[in-house]
This record gives sequence, structure tokens and C-alpha cells, in this order.
Amino acid sequence: MTDGLIRSWIDSANADDCNFPLNNLPYGVFSADDGVKKCCVAIGDRIIDLATLEEAELLNSSGTFALDALNDFMALGTDVWAQVRAQLTDLLKEGGNDWLRTNDSLMKRAVLQQADVSMHMPFRVAEFTDFYAGRNHATNVGTMFRGKENALPPNWLHIPIGYNGRASTVVVSGTDIHRPNGQLKKPDDRSPEFGPCKRLDIELEMGAVVGTGSKMGSPVTVEQADSMIFGYVLLNDWSARDIQAWEYQPLGPFQAKAFATSISPWVVTKAALEPFRISTPEREIDLLPHLRDAGPMLYDIDLEVALTPDGETKETVISRTNYCEMYYSSAQQLAHHSSSGCAMNVGDLLGSGTISGASPDSYGSMLEMCWGGENSIDLGEGISRTFIEDGDRLTLRGHCQGAGYRIGFGECSGEILPARDKH
Repeated sequence: MTDGLIRSWIDSANADDCNFPLNNLPYGVFSADDGVKKCCVAIGDRIIDLATLEEAELLNSSGTFALDALNDFMALGTDVWAQVRAQLTDLLKEGGNDWLRTNDSLMKRAVLQQADVSMHMPFRVAEFTDFYAGRNHATNVGTMFRGKENALPPNWLHIPIGYNGRASTVVVSGTDIHRPNGQLKKPDDRSPEFGPCKRLDIELEMGAVVGTGSKMGSPVTVEQADSMIFGYVLLNDWSARDIQAWEYQPLGPFQAKAFATSISPWVVTKAALEPFRISTPEREIDLLPHLRDAGPMLYDIDLEVALTPDGETKETVISRTNYCEMYYSSAQQLAHHSSSGCAMNVGDLLGSGTISGASPDSYGSMLEMCWGGENSIDLGEGISRTFIEDGDRLTLRGHCQGAGYRIGFGECSGEILPARDKH
């Protein structure tokens, strides 16, 4: 843990507003001109080719960085994570091990400009589970559909409610998303019709990446669950609200969420987030022992959503909020997930649930911002939205602010394309 910037000999990493200082070192997967996918970390405006450092015997990572996903490295466990982070820090900091900095041949192969590479899915998603764990969001949505008195389901203050989503449609930032087709039913119609979603939405979330698994039949504690989490990504769980309204009773979302979930290309490690830990909110009802907090389990992460309308180049920030708004932490969600004996796997992804603050300018979904379509979201210059239109681009950003440095997550972005032919 550090209270200030760790200075690097890579100058761009030392700027106050740099998302990727040496304190961060987020992991990802990249390819250069040869198209070969390998693991990397980001620092300043550069990426470090970890497979090349591994080949030079500078990292104790067991050959895992030459692979096209982080899963094998994550599976090595917490001791290796810490050891490799320490080795990288020593290689990249001012006054540290100068083997990389003074080796011109190695520098040319291992230190690349971010602008010159392509980023890919950072890990293979084993399973995807999405939660409904932000109180403001749950209250808003419940009020819209069930009234203020019945906004929260009876179980909400006792367990983090979740559902199993589709790992097959989790995609990396920059992947365009086709508007989904589905069954839609207007209130006064006797039967549904099949066609393109008309109320397409986003959900601003954080995603916890499980780095070490658990065995079937062996629940984990909140503290153990916290140690199993490798890091976090920005996550947009795209949502078809009109499809959802027709299908969700009694078992919850299905096709309304299955068509796409976007994540950022950088996995920010739990180690980088340590200085920014904060506690979950005060409990209105005491949680059962297996879900009680084992210390501060949330993080102080500033988040925003920007919308760039179709045909425009200027974006408008439509929401600013903070991860501290969550009622349940990812560690509690993971502990609950395993509480029945459900096995957790390396590469499991847990969506936090929509992160909404208390006011409309901090809501994490357009459903809330426009209050179910009653209001419009002003984007300036005569442009407004209730829900997402074809050609719109949505971008999530997030960072923790330290003393003279920040821990950034980069961007999670996607553009909506027209629906494919429904036949």
C-alpha cells in the first residue's frame, strides 16, 4: 500500500491525470502487427509485453503470459500475483532494477505504445452472474413497477439477489452491439409481437473477476471470497427494457439481458485498489453471519456514463456516481453465490448490479434517468433521449483518486447498430 505516486522512468506514467501510473499496473491482452495475442500490463501511454519479460526470465509466472487470456496466470494464486506485481514494480520504478530500462533490444520488444496495439478480451469468461445489489437502483425500479411501498422485495435486505447470465455474449469494449429482437407486448394488446427492442438501455456496473475457484460443496466465507477476487473491470450490462417487462415474471431477465454485456479491456487488480477500500452502508437489518462484512469491502471509485448521439462527435456525460453506493460488496456476492455449495471457477465474472446515486444525475441506467420514459435526457443542441437509438455510442469510465495519482479503469464503450433481420 502507498500514500502517493510511485514514480516510474516511463515519464507519461507520472502525470497527475494518468489512468495508468505505476501504482496501477492493470492486466490485459493485446496483439501487435503479427496478430498474436499475449498478456500485458498498462503503464502511462505504453503497454508492457509480459510474455517477452517472461521469456527473458524476469518474471516468475510459469509461462502463462504467452497465452491469449489471463486465466492460467490468475489460477497460480495470490502469492504469485503479489510476486509478479513486485517484480514489475521493481523493473519499472525510478531507482529500481534497471535491466529493462538499459537493455535496448529488450525495450524495443517489450515496451510498446498503447496506440499501436489492439486490445482483446482479457480473460475467458467461465460463467457470468449479474446482481441487483444497488439500493438506489432497486428502489427506483421497484417504485416504477410496484409502487413506493413495495419497491424492495422482502428478501432484498437479506441477500444479494442475482441471476445467471450468458458468458457467451460478454464482449470487450469497442465491440459494436446489434439492437436485439424479442417478444414485445403493449399493455392493451392481447398478444405479443416479435421485433426490435424499442427501449434499449445500459446498466453502469463494476465486474469482479474471480481469480481462484472453489470446490463444489464447499462454501466460502466473505473473507475467503475477497481473497479469491483477482481484480475488477467496468461492466455495461445492456438491457432491453420492453423485452424484459414481458418476460421477467416469474424467473427474471432472460433474452432482455442475454444479447450483450460489455467490459473494459483492463483488469485493475485488487492490490492496486487497496488504498481505496471503504465500508458498505450501515445495515437496516443485520445480515446473517455468513454474509456479514469482514472489514471494508467496497472501493471509492468515481464513475461516469457518456453518450455520443448518432451522427455527432461531441459526447455528453449523463451520469456521475460512485461504487460506494453499492449495498453489497463483490465479496458478499461471491460468498452468497457459493453458500449452497455452488462451485466457483477461475474466470467467473460477477456483475455488481446497477450503480445509482440518490439523484437523477447519478442514476446508472437510462430507465431511471428518464423515469420509465416520462422524461427526456437533454444532450444539448436540441438533441434528447429517453432510451438508446441506433448509432448512439455509450461509454463508461472510472477511476480512484489518490494523492497526486489516480487508478484508472480506462473505458468501456460500445455503439448500437440496427437490429438484424428478425427472420
